[in-house]
Amino acid sequence: MKRIVLLRHGESLWNRENRFTGWTDVDLTPRGIEEALRAGDQLRSEGFRIGKAHVSLLRRAVRTLDCVLDRLDRMWIPVEKSWRLNEKHYGVLQGLDKGETAARYGEEQVRLWRRSYDTPPAPLPEDDPRNPRFDPRYADVPDGELPRTESLAQTVRRVLPYWQCVVLPDLRRYDDLLVVAHGNSLRGVVKHLKGISDEAIAELNLPTAVPYVFEFDEGLRLVRDYFLGDPALIRRLMRQVADQGRSR
Repeated sequence: MKRIVLLRHGESLWNRENRFTGWTDVDLTPRGIEEALRAGDQLRSEGFRIGKAHVSLLRRAVRTLDCVLDRLDRMWIPVEKSWRLNEKHYGVLQGLDKGETAARYGEEQVRLWRRSYDTPPAPLPEDDPRNPRFDPRYADVPDGELPRTESLAQTVRRVLPYWQCVVLPDLRRYDDLLVVAHGNSLRGVVKHLKGISDEAIAELNLPTAVPYVFEFDEGLRLVRDYFLGDPALIRRLMRQVADQGRSR
């Protein structure tokens, strides 16, 4: 049996403030660090022996990974970082309060921006200092591949080449892999693995730092998937994620 654990990062500063984050590089809160450490404890208690990890270039994901590997006593394993695992880019919405944005534009519009498959927010202007073309961590990425905004569909097209060409081949070498990324980049992976429709993917809300396990047979065919933890608690955490886009 082969296993890949998908893990959304722990609570970030802008999760706590209910802001659109996207590619903005914010850190974890103390609660987020506790969540990440707890995820590591869960994986250890379930006998996971992570052979390699993949993570985005954003510090909230990298910090989460460090906490998990520390709890697993596997800080020494190979780690591969990729911008392709970054969160969906929220364009001009980045930094805005989700509740206030819903009050201004309506909850349905914010739901479309957050959860629909093909509706991106307005893009960042080319001279906006938040434009990723100004960020040195993306200096080796062709400018035409760097987003100024994204829909989930565009995020999926960015993530899947890395998934198919890097992550899945690693599963032939390692029995347990860990992928630490973000709510929307991981939603794209789940959509692909489970064949979820464009419409139904809007209802998938991934809570922070809850391990989501995918088991594969030796032919790398998906056998089953499940979250680690109390199902009632996980459902409550999912509802909290869904409610972030409601006006106050």
